[in-house]
Amino acid sequence: MRADNTQHLLVAAQQRSDDARRRAECALEQLIADQRPLTAAGLARAAGVSRSWLYTQPDLLDQLQRRASDKTTLSTATTRASDASLQRRLELAHQRIHQQAEEITRLRTALARAHGDLRAATAFRPNTRGPEPPE
Repeated sequence: MRADNTQHLLVAAQQRSDDARRRAECALEQLIADQRPLTAAGLARAAGVSRSWLYTQPDLLDQLQRRASDKTTLSTATTRASDASLQRRLELAHQRIHQQAEEITRLRTALARAHGDLRAATAFRPNTRGPEPPE
């Protein structure tokens, strides 16, 4: 009969769980220190744990949500672009549209010429082999 090693498996599983929890707690503190957005996916990625494991830790999720909503941590809202920045982006977009319109015109002209050349090369031509031999 084999020895019962389940106790060793249980201890190893508990150690892995404790290690994952320590990594998640450290990662949360690091995200806060780095003023990075606080999301479950970001925390799981930073800690090297799965999101499914993280969702089984309600106290960690509560702490994450509290810290994310805390006004003293970094706001995850995006910064609004200045009017000058938006104007410059609009100008660049118009410039790119103009360049693409010119390129389309050039390509259409080249395609029309290629079709014309192909048609001229394959057009019906009278028999140029010479006269037919008499019967």
